[in-house]
Amino acid sequence: MLNQMLSNPWIVIPIRILIVFGFVLGFVPFLVWIERRVLALFQLRKGPNRVGVAGSMQSFADGIKLFFKEDIIPSKVDYLIYYLAPILFLTTSLAATAVIPWGYDRRLSPIASDIAGADVNIGILFLLGMASLTTYGVIFAGWASNNKYSLLGGLRGSAQSISYELSMGLTIVAVVLMSGSLSLRTIVENQAGSMLHWHFLQFFPLGLISMGIYMISMLAETNRAPFDLPEAETELIGGYHTEYTSMKFAMYFMGEYANMIVISSIMVCLFFGGWYPPIPALSFIPGPIWFTAKLFAFLYLFIWVRATLPRLRFDMLMRFGWIRLLPIALVNLFLVASWLLIRWGK
Repeated sequence: MLNQMLSNPWIVIPIRILIVFGFVLGFVPFLVWIERRVLALFQLRKGPNRVGVAGSMQSFADGIKLFFKEDIIPSKVDYLIYYLAPILFLTTSLAATAVIPWGYDRRLSPIASDIAGADVNIGILFLLGMASLTTYGVIFAGWASNNKYSLLGGLRGSAQSISYELSMGLTIVAVVLMSGSLSLRTIVENQAGSMLHWHFLQFFPLGLISMGIYMISMLAETNRAPFDLPEAETELIGGYHTEYTSMKFAMYFMGEYANMIVISSIMVCLFFGGWYPPIPALSFIPGPIWFTAKLFAFLYLFIWVRATLPRLRFDMLMRFGWIRLLPIALVNLFLVASWLLIRWGK
């Protein structure tokens, strides 16, 4: 009976959607709380400590407040694009989670192979497409708000995204060459075994350089410090979402943290072995647990960088992306391709 139910796509697909989207949306308030607490530790503050145990319910209280907050709409906005922008920003961030392989392990669930992410043979292209579409949510918000500060924030966001997506794309191409596939599941399976097979250690130091470029690019793609220029409060009030209030602002807020989860998950899949343990002796721990542990490590890195590095000037950000990062990524890709040609003759 159970097998018949699990073979029915009308049952499995909604379960997969609920689990993946539910995990991301449910994890966002928890991630916000973690960031507040960690930043407080870095800055020798207490952080949220009133609502719930150690302030753990503060994010949920903020969500309730935003839900019931008065929704103020400026009088001269472009209404269609104004409402479309936050929806586009959040939905594209969530859609990217559909192809992320969280771990194929039936010890946790009899339908683990179905909830672990759709095995799309062009999963990398799908993720890059979704990442590009989130930029439209930023541009549309800046344009539709009819606010010059918001417009500047949207323009900064689009320029920043184009600059760093090129470097990110080149590093991903290097990984595709190493694994010979565009499927995320195949890329992860190519790293099976010990951590010596993980891509960031392949063709040393080329894999490590690719990982470093991707790590820098993912900070810029998610508009996180020190690359949070599109929403620089000291220059642009609040950037592209200045004119958004209530749940429309919350959608941008959730989308940003969902993007952090997606980008960090891609990092785990591309360079750090996905759901595989660092040594085979630890394979008794289920794969999804390994994947989640690695995901937590990179989310912590996001917070660590925010607490450590100051915000760049916009001209420094653009110069670094075009003059430094992009040439390094191009040379690195050429060397990876040359190494593969010499080693395998293909």
